[in-house]
Amino acid sequence: MAAVNYRIRSKENKDVPIKVYLSLGRKNFIEVNTGFTINPKDWSDKTKSPKQNTAVNKQTFNNLKKLESFIFDCLNSTDSFLIDKLWLKAKINECFSRIEKTDIGLVANYIQEVIDTANTRKIKIKGGYKLGLSQSRVNSFISTQNVIKEYQIKIKKQIHFIDFTETWIDKFGSWLIDDKKYAINTASKHLANLKTLCIEAERKEIVVNPFAKHIIVFAEADEDRYIQTLSFEELEVIRKTELTREAHRNARNWLLIGCDFGQRGNDLLNALPSNIRLKDGRIAYIDIFQQKSQKWVTVPIVKPYVIDIVQNNFPYKISAQKLNDYIKEVCEIAGINQILEGKIMNAETGRKELKLLEKYKLITTHCFRRSFCTNYYKKISTPTLMGISGHTKESIFLKYINKHEDKDANADLFIKLYGEIYN
Repeated sequence: MAAVNYRIRSKENKDVPIKVYLSLGRKNFIEVNTGFTINPKDWSDKTKSPKQNTAVNKQTFNNLKKLESFIFDCLNSTDSFLIDKLWLKAKINECFSRIEKTDIGLVANYIQEVIDTANTRKIKIKGGYKLGLSQSRVNSFISTQNVIKEYQIKIKKQIHFIDFTETWIDKFGSWLIDDKKYAINTASKHLANLKTLCIEAERKEIVVNPFAKHIIVFAEADEDRYIQTLSFEELEVIRKTELTREAHRNARNWLLIGCDFGQRGNDLLNALPSNIRLKDGRIAYIDIFQQKSQKWVTVPIVKPYVIDIVQNNFPYKISAQKLNDYIKEVCEIAGINQILEGKIMNAETGRKELKLLEKYKLITTHCFRRSFCTNYYKKISTPTLMGISGHTKESIFLKYINKHEDKDANADLFIKLYGEIYN
């Protein structure tokens, strides 16, 4: 049976630390400072508590009683957590609402350090290192930090790396999906971030639960993914549709060049006419900076109507949210109204829900890049498409467009190109 006692370890005539002594039986003892001090002359060895001879000592006495009760409550509610000095210190801080900002063993604090040093962090890349996290990566860590803080409130304890047992991770994952109603991929991203943080923290000799390296990062099954793209035929219908509003015509231009440039929405919207380059006196390329990979890619400009847009009517920049609204309206006017199963955001819950909807309601700027990859897949070599879209692995590229590996594809393409070369 557990026992909580207090003691001081000095008889000097000055204030000394009061220590809490937790006995868990079978020679399992833990002792740490409570954060309170007292002069030995005001300490009772008999009662193992402060003498109640002054108002200050009475308050200290009450605080120690409060802590004793709090520790017992935590012991009774603890489920398979490692009970050690780190745990006991955390409980003392929790009991008196103390925050140790310097304690990077606390997950939320460690994430804050990552965020604060984002610009100077060395990131391993192919062939060496680069300096600084991308803004999307920083935003991902901020989101995980907010989730951790919310979960701390729910379980009424601060979360340390040492807490990441298999049971804890299972409960946390269930909370993300069942209580928070996060999509599987969103919940998985938070777990992936925690696993990454654990590996780094362990390298820095921070105490991390051994299970952390075995955290399973799950993913949504292919059959549960609902990918929307616009085919070449649908793009032609949209191109020829009569539009009366300037905002709609501008949005259509973004849509048409977006589905032929193969870039993420925000990267596309940051493209400028000054990024266009000529070859043999004719428009041939546009250079676009990809925020996620922190690199420039060169996109070929080949379709006649795309050349016309970038040369004579380059679309003016608007926000991604406005563009999402306008392209839905453009697609509705164009009659892109096939009934499809897809996920759409519920404004009240802030979560995506699976529904049967007209296709135009499911079109977003993210469809541009997917349409490009899907439409040109098997028509252009996959490595060439990946070089434009920014994908680094073919497996990721295929998952992105919900395709399975076709081992004949490269061979068929070689046969086709061989025939073109020699005929």
